Amino acid sequence: MKRLVLALLTIAWIAWASSARAELVVVVNQDNPVSDLSSRQVIDLYMGRFNAYPDGSSVLTTDLPSDSPVREAFYRQLVGKSVAQINAYWARLLFTGKSEPPQTIPSINDVVDYVKNNKNAIAYIHEAELTQGLKVVYRFEDPQ
Repeated sequence: MKRLVLALLTIAWIAWASSARAELVVVVNQDNPVSDLSSRQVIDLYMGRFNAYPDGSSVLTTDLPSDSPVREAFYRQLVGKSVAQINAYWARLLFTGKSEPPQTIPSINDVVDYVKNNKNAIAYIHEAELTQGLKVVYRFEDPQ
């Protein structure tokens, strides 16, 4: 009986993990002229390599707090690194003065509001949290 419960829990966790991966999206303000971004462009923006959209307009990258599971999932999917590794990466960049990390915003609701009120803002959220005023510019591909 314990093995059956464990097997069912494992299957449920795998299904949840697969669906969680597919539902993260990168969004911008609906008035932002950018219609889509490649994975390379999202990586370059979030890893501080570029501070502007492809059209040259400045970008305001956002992050959730370090203890956010959404932030952990985002960086794992984006670059295969943990939040701790990302924090160490940014510590090195800040020391050299080469770039500024994304602005940390306390919650998903605050992130949504920030992007809705800032034409150049970009954020990652769960697809279920999409609301009017946001536009999806990048979807993580299904791992299948």
